[in-house]
Amino acid sequence: MKASDQYLKIVEWSEEDQCYIGSCPGLMKGGVHGDDEAQIYKELCEAVEEWIVIHQEDGEPLPAATAGKEYSGKFVVRVGKELHKALAIEALREGESLNAYCVHLLKEESPRYGTK
Repeated sequence: MKASDQYLKIVEWSEEDQCYIGSCPGLMKGGVHGDDEAQIYKELCEAVEEWIVIHQEDGEPLPAATAGKEYSGKFVVRVGKELHKALAIEALREGESLNAYCVHLLKEESPRYGTK
């Protein structure tokens, strides 16, 4: 396995830019862009390899791997007392637990799960 295989590479269409954008979150800021999805993926893979070489040449440790990562399904978010209270009240109004209400809101706002 190559070092670059440890990093998630994403190519997605950008309505705003009207082109494909390739990125590698956690390893490099920025990315590559263009009209050909396959070409963008190829260029992204090359850019990731270059970033890894730069890290190695500079003697910097590579960031934590992002590909193949396991997720537990829970995370802690600190929201402050006022927002916590407001969310708890809204959850009661909706007849849901605070957890279920927040999951519902997150799914609604997520580009993958919701309408945004």
